[in-house]
Amino acid sequence: MRPSTTTTGDRAVPAVTPAPVRTGAGRSVALLVLFTVATVMSLVGPQAALHGTGEAAAPGAHWVTLLRWLLFAAVSVQVGEAIAPWLARRIPRAPAPLPRGWSTSAALVGALAATGLALIVAAGNLVPYRLADMDLADLYRTRDGLLALLSVDAFLVAALLARSRRPAAQALPLAAIAVAEALRAHPTTEDSPLLGSALTLVHFTCAALWVGGLLHVLRMVRVWRAMEPAAGAELLARYARGAAGLLIALTVTGVCSTLRRMPPGTVLDQLTSTAYGRTLLVKLLLVAVASVLALCARRRLRHAADPLTACTPARFEVFTLGLTVAVTALLTALPVPIRW
Repeated sequence: MRPSTTTTGDRAVPAVTPAPVRTGAGRSVALLVLFTVATVMSLVGPQAALHGTGEAAAPGAHWVTLLRWLLFAAVSVQVGEAIAPWLARRIPRAPAPLPRGWSTSAALVGALAATGLALIVAAGNLVPYRLADMDLADLYRTRDGLLALLSVDAFLVAALLARSRRPAAQALPLAAIAVAEALRAHPTTEDSPLLGSALTLVHFTCAALWVGGLLHVLRMVRVWRAMEPAAGAELLARYARGAAGLLIALTVTGVCSTLRRMPPGTVLDQLTSTAYGRTLLVKLLLVAVASVLALCARRRLRHAADPLTACTPARFEVFTLGLTVAVTALLTALPVPIRW
């Protein structure tokens, strides 16, 4: 019997023979390794980046890095669970089963991380070790305090909506978190803060869609593999087409943000002589690796006899993007080398 085919976007791909779903031990180990590496990177990253630069680290930079990494990861997971089912609804014969939701747990983790960051703000941007170190009322009197409280409240609302009949509605509190992070990253004392916030907002949103979207798409493909593998291949292909646009937007906004903080004539020097530049260089290398892995996955989707072999480089891509999120969190805790 001739093998059947299915349409994946604008091309036909061979139908994939259903395969049994493998155990999740390997994925659990990978997630544990990612969490461990990112945590270690958060705790030792500031000191390593600042070594030999003559710059001083902000108090508690390692805790800020860890908490902001958890916050970014929580947003990415929730965004992925919102966008992947939306893509799936546009696929004919898409199976109904979805992987177990992580949004509620992610929102609670995000709320805890945002609360920790809010307490640091309440202590005058220092790590509080006792209740007397904090002035909680100050959260309501300062811009940073209000933005920190907005993030905490938005995560709690997202956790409630994730358990409701309309989980997609959590996009609204997630958008509020993105806006809060964009405004926090560019204080009013900065030159053209609204422009900087707009660039950060687009960058933050595209990054969450790339990381979280790919993670949840791979989880859905795993569930569908034994029932309708062709639908899983089409879902991965649809995501890959959108991810190309996300990469372009990330590149443009990243370059513009870098040039705002590092004038063109000083970029090469600051990439090696400042903590911010060194960390940015590591981030660029990780993004480059993730992009190569994405191209490998896209090539397999187009040319491999079994399009689902694209999942292998895509899993490594997710791991690399997870490390990129940790490096991005480190960037937010380092002194910005603004030179006008």
